[in-house]
Amino acid sequence: MNADNSTDSRTGPRVQSFQPAQGNLAILAGSGNPVFAQKIADKLGVQLTPCHAQIFSEGNVFVRIRENVRGRDTFIVQGVHHPVNDNFVELLFWIDALKRASAQHITAVIPYFSYAKGDKKDEPRVSIRARVCADAIEAAGADRVLTMDLHSPQIQGFFSVPVDHLYARAVICEHIRSLGIEDLVVCSPDAGFAKAAAAFANLLGVPVVIGNKSRPDHSEQAEILEVIGSVEGKNVLMVDDFTITGGSLCSMAEVLKERGAKDIYAAVSHGVLSMGAAERIQDSLIRRMFMTDTIESPVEPLPEKMEVISVAPLFAQAIRSIHDRTSVSMLFPDERQT
Repeated sequence: MNADNSTDSRTGPRVQSFQPAQGNLAILAGSGNPVFAQKIADKLGVQLTPCHAQIFSEGNVFVRIRENVRGRDTFIVQGVHHPVNDNFVELLFWIDALKRASAQHITAVIPYFSYAKGDKKDEPRVSIRARVCADAIEAAGADRVLTMDLHSPQIQGFFSVPVDHLYARAVICEHIRSLGIEDLVVCSPDAGFAKAAAAFANLLGVPVVIGNKSRPDHSEQAEILEVIGSVEGKNVLMVDDFTITGGSLCSMAEVLKERGAKDIYAAVSHGVLSMGAAERIQDSLIRRMFMTDTIESPVEPLPEKMEVISVAPLFAQAIRSIHDRTSVSMLFPDERQT
């Protein structure tokens, strides 16, 4: 029996309980997302396929699958987050190991793809890193990629294999709606995220305002210049795909307060959070910040202000759809309207 794929026009998919999957489905956990992978397996009603990754003293990565996967539909869950290069190389080795073990179909499940930020050649003599990574994933033997909230959705075009691109906003908006925040306005920190912010606002049924920021170099620090739209007397939800230092969100919160905003919240799909970001957010004007569990090993403890929302059930349903050869697009009906 398949999962109940019922949807709500306002909240998107509601992931229901699953019956155990067929025996030819194999879920493997890389060292980057073992807890996340276990959540997915639990939701699907299957056991994780035994496997092991080891880093030797000189930095060499070794992976081994401890169970027969010949002819099976396999999904390796391995995010590309800190340590980015170690996790990425491990992902390639897992894909290669599955191919050499005669897996029938290999899907790379990448909850967070860090190199998605390197999507263009916007300076002389620089690499388009996302394209290099896409080529490497395909060369290793992946038949499909499943990921969430790429920094630039056009990166799907870097792959010649199918890419299923999930969005966290339906899950985040459902949680925000449960809090009953009145007089809410959604705010994008910059014009580049304006379309996605409008999708958040559409799901929540609230207005949207746009921030204008400048990022002159690679220091990961941005300057907030202006806010387009009124926030006076409103509660504001700032949204973004990820945050590293927390600087843009904290600076935006200060500008919003200057413009008369009341309580300020923030929500991001991926809490990358470099060293010092947790303290910066805790000391900021942000009342509460929400992020998903695509990255499960923060470099420092999360502050009290931060709340984690799980998107593992959404990934589980996507894996179920891929395995059953049914439509993955049914998991995000709002995308067909925006």
